[in-house]
Amino acid sequence: MTIKDIFETMDWGTAPESDGEAQAWLEGHNRRFGLFIDGKWTSPGNTFATKNPGTGETLAEITQAGADDVELAVRAARKAQPGWAKLSGHQRARYLYALARLVQKHSRLFAVLETMDNGKPIRESRDIDVPLVARHFYYHAGMAQLQEAELPDREALGVAGQIVPWNFPLLMLAWKIAPAIAMGNTVVLKPAEYTSLTALLFAEICTEAGLPKGVVNIVTGDGETGAAITAHEDIDKIAFTGSTEVGRIIRKATAGTGKSLTLELGGKSPYVVFDDADIDSAVEGLVDAIWFNQGQVCCAGSRLLVQEGIAERFHAKLKARMDKLRVGDPLDKSIDVGAIADRVQLDQITAMVEEGGKEGEVYQPDCLLPNQGCYYPPTLITGLAPSSYLMQEEIFGPVLVSMTFRTPAEAVELANNTRYGLAATVWSENLNLALDIAPKLAAGVVWLNTTNAFDAAAGFGGVRESGYGREGGWEGLLAYTKPKAKAKQLTPITAVPAPKDAQVDALDRTAKFYIGGKQARPDGGYSRAIWSPKGKLLGHAGLANRKDVRNAVEAARGAGGWAKSTAHLRAQILFYIGENLSARADEFAHRINEMTGKRHGAAEVEKSIDRLFTWAAWADKYDGAIKPVPMRGAALATHEPVGVIGAFCPDDAPLLGLVSLMAPAIAMGNRVVLAASQPYPLAATDFYQVLDTSDLPAGVVNILTGLHTDFAKALAGHLDVDAVWSQSGADLSAMIEHESAGNLKRTWVNNARARDWFGAEGEGREFLHHATEVKTTWIPWGE
Repeated sequence: MTIKDIFETMDWGTAPESDGEAQAWLEGHNRRFGLFIDGKWTSPGNTFATKNPGTGETLAEITQAGADDVELAVRAARKAQPGWAKLSGHQRARYLYALARLVQKHSRLFAVLETMDNGKPIRESRDIDVPLVARHFYYHAGMAQLQEAELPDREALGVAGQIVPWNFPLLMLAWKIAPAIAMGNTVVLKPAEYTSLTALLFAEICTEAGLPKGVVNIVTGDGETGAAITAHEDIDKIAFTGSTEVGRIIRKATAGTGKSLTLELGGKSPYVVFDDADIDSAVEGLVDAIWFNQGQVCCAGSRLLVQEGIAERFHAKLKARMDKLRVGDPLDKSIDVGAIADRVQLDQITAMVEEGGKEGEVYQPDCLLPNQGCYYPPTLITGLAPSSYLMQEEIFGPVLVSMTFRTPAEAVELANNTRYGLAATVWSENLNLALDIAPKLAAGVVWLNTTNAFDAAAGFGGVRESGYGREGGWEGLLAYTKPKAKAKQLTPITAVPAPKDAQVDALDRTAKFYIGGKQARPDGGYSRAIWSPKGKLLGHAGLANRKDVRNAVEAARGAGGWAKSTAHLRAQILFYIGENLSARADEFAHRINEMTGKRHGAAEVEKSIDRLFTWAAWADKYDGAIKPVPMRGAALATHEPVGVIGAFCPDDAPLLGLVSLMAPAIAMGNRVVLAASQPYPLAATDFYQVLDTSDLPAGVVNILTGLHTDFAKALAGHLDVDAVWSQSGADLSAMIEHESAGNLKRTWVNNARARDWFGAEGEGREFLHHATEVKTTWIPWGE
């Protein structure tokens, strides 16, 4: 073939990468691997084969870890953790720096081994995965160095159990291990059963780096090994990346254990192309969005939404580009699409396309697939409806589904028509339009005129059923630290029982619920008497049921305009609420004293006013950030409201506790359904009179009364609730976390631990973190 032929046909020859060094490394271990526990290798036990998906050949035998092995690993991590955490940040930084350098020194071996074990093209392993792995350890070496100065009030969680997937085996390992050990935690990590080899190579470089034994432990195995990690009582945090189905199982399994949990789950990410886009660039970006790593990417742009006026031309260009994609041996540097990670995954992709493809038109280029290994051709399916099976379900393969839209509003509606919310891409030459669309998309990451941009400095993670928590950046460190303050055991408070000699005023007073800006009677028709310790009947409060929860959530969902209001407006209203509460301070103080039988009512009211002013101050001051990512452009980290928050207020501070949960939530643009103090609910029902006179839009704050246990399940399980907070005197934590698994909503529970609502624990950045989601928007610029 001459150079002229190459330019005319755009064909080129092969460029195979040698696997000699990787094969030698495998032979050096006799192709049999034990576990890496407490800085040593165990003897191989019961093993299973790990195969090269590009050829089908067996690469090595990997040990199937059991519960006893996990116990040994956790015990080693627990023993090492106090000493590791006591090292200075600088000392830990030196170890992370050493790991980063060693990843670079062994970069080719890591890349080749990753491609052999996973099936991704060597160009991706070499040029994307491994450099990002080194970047994460460099970045978090810096975080360790700065910890003492920048995070003086936070400390390590303890032992982290980490479970990573098979699509980015080494990169996900780095995303998990680097921040964990930087902050003083130790880890027990389980790589995916299909792709364990680079994790085992990483264990070797931990030894080369001189990492203290027990800080990093690697246990291999299937889902049973992961379940043993999840269930272990001496693990403080679980970090999981994988399918939404397994994430839901883990959420239920860890409910009530007190374990910290972050989940990075599936996605069905929209790729939105407007009619003013640079079509050729958008097509090339789409190739990267969906056929990168064979589409086995949780944030893959697998759902194409193209504006109707250019759809025909766009699809034609896309098909022409698909015809040029080369599928073949992943170790060939000229290959675009490699092998599917395992035969099981290949069979699943094939079955899904055979079933769902019937609803549209399937296009596959006439490409020759290798006659061995696990390969699937790049696929485009057009003509689908929003409700089509393949438009809603994650395929996790090289399959793109497509539909059209007419207006920007319709594009947003279609993009958000999914239970997922991991990432989204917007392609338009009109930056005003792109920046208008980005905040409207339900996604943790939005790429404008680019796609699949990642960096250690920029937080990555999702919303909805794509999970919660962020990896990378300052926000990612929150998942591996906790406040240094030690909480005390919560002492339950019971309502004052009916006295033998009751004092009853002549005029009846019945407090109602507050739903949608109006007083509402209990759906069930039940109320209970509220007595003072001196035997005086103070009034009656309704007992909420699941229908009252439904009505309150509907009202909150209908007040979505609050999230779009300016922070300045929200601040003004919070100040106004404080002003109106101040005007009735004596009345509220008297009410609190009557209900509790104590004399701190005036102090509680004054502190509540102070707290309203605090959150009014924060409403327009919780800044985002421009992340220093290695690109010509910016990655904007902005704080968005979570949505509808259900909050169970503490029993011991009936007014202050309610204000302390309500104010930060609405300051950040959320709407709330508040469950008032169980024994002392009348402070909350008096408070809605203040809300009525403070210009607060209807539905932003909704208040229910009754026993929290009676309606907590309904609120925690409601699919239109985005987060649940529980500072209740009832121990609801396990039930709330279990019920939250339905739509994988965020939870913040007290685990029956008390909080000082009058002190620093009653406010601060912890509340801001729980009241917001971080959205990262990538904006490249330049010609």
